[in-house]
Amino acid sequence: MSKRFQNWAETWIEDNILPGANPDIESHDARARRLMDEMYAAAAAANFSDLETAEEREHLAPLVLAAVADDTEFDYDTFTLKYLLAIELEDGD
Repeated sequence: MSKRFQNWAETWIEDNILPGANPDIESHDARARRLMDEMYAAAAAANFSDLETAEEREHLAPLVLAAVADDTEFDYDTFTLKYLLAIELEDGD
């Protein structure tokens, strides 16, 4: 993998794929494909050649998929405790 392109791609992934920011509307796979297309469009705008980006496509797909799949898990127990506490404080007890 081209070190220059790898560094650029890792920075792009960090800047454009926020952890836990995936709405349930699209699957991780669909979101990864969409973001890969956006990344390669941005790479073309950053003056990387088609040959350079084509060589790296198979190496970067796992990185993008891993970044997309990095969800923040919902903690049901914490939510329940906060909810019950809010109800208790609301009653004035």
